[in-house]
Amino acid sequence: MKIEVLFPEICNLYGDLQNIEYLRRSFKENGVDCEIIDTALKTEPYFASHDDMALIYMGTVTEHGQELVMDALKPYKDRIRELMDAGKVFLVTGNAWEVFGEYIECDDGRQIPCLGLLKTHAVRRMMKRYNSLYVGKFGDMDIVGFKSQFTHSYGEFTPLFETVRGDGLNPEVKGEGIRINNFLATYIIGPLLILNPPFTKYLMRLCGAESDKLAYEEAAMDVYTHRLEEFMQPERGLTY
Repeated sequence: MKIEVLFPEICNLYGDLQNIEYLRRSFKENGVDCEIIDTALKTEPYFASHDDMALIYMGTVTEHGQELVMDALKPYKDRIRELMDAGKVFLVTGNAWEVFGEYIECDDGRQIPCLGLLKTHAVRRMMKRYNSLYVGKFGDMDIVGFKSQFTHSYGEFTPLFETVRGDGLNPEVKGEGIRINNFLATYIIGPLLILNPPFTKYLMRLCGAESDKLAYEEAAMDVYTHRLEEFMQPERGLTY
């Protein structure tokens, strides 16, 4: 099984690369050899000429890094659309998914053109960082996590999660994240997969795994259950 990690040298904030390490260890628990392909910023992505990736992952990045990522991915825009339409599994966390939208609006009104693969745009306000806890739903599954961002996003989208506590893609909506076929994107950091073992099991199955035993499963489920109980306490504040 192959997992491509895009630009880990810059898309590595908030420990989100541990999403992939946890996946690798969990696949190993099931006897699956998982090859991690780290694609550097100045190299051709593996996905450009291969179809055998089980997952393409990209994590949180700085604001300047977003522009570097867009420049790196623009030559492969049509290929990315082809893979999205074909149902290839993507997981994009934090602000990284904004580069797939139409543009990012800066504080000074400048608009940074993005890839235009999603009908969304982000509004960046560098003096108004939004930090919060998050609780949502993925079907019948509870989702927990954290947000730390200078942006909110707007536009047309099918949400990945439905918010129970916290903000969605922006304060006016309950939908959080975006899903197009198997393109899964969310602002949630944490890392998402370590914090949400049931969702990790779902992702493993989506990637083609025949079984979904997790690394450190008992401990992961205990912490997940405890965190969910804490985050749902009415007296617990969400923003910080």
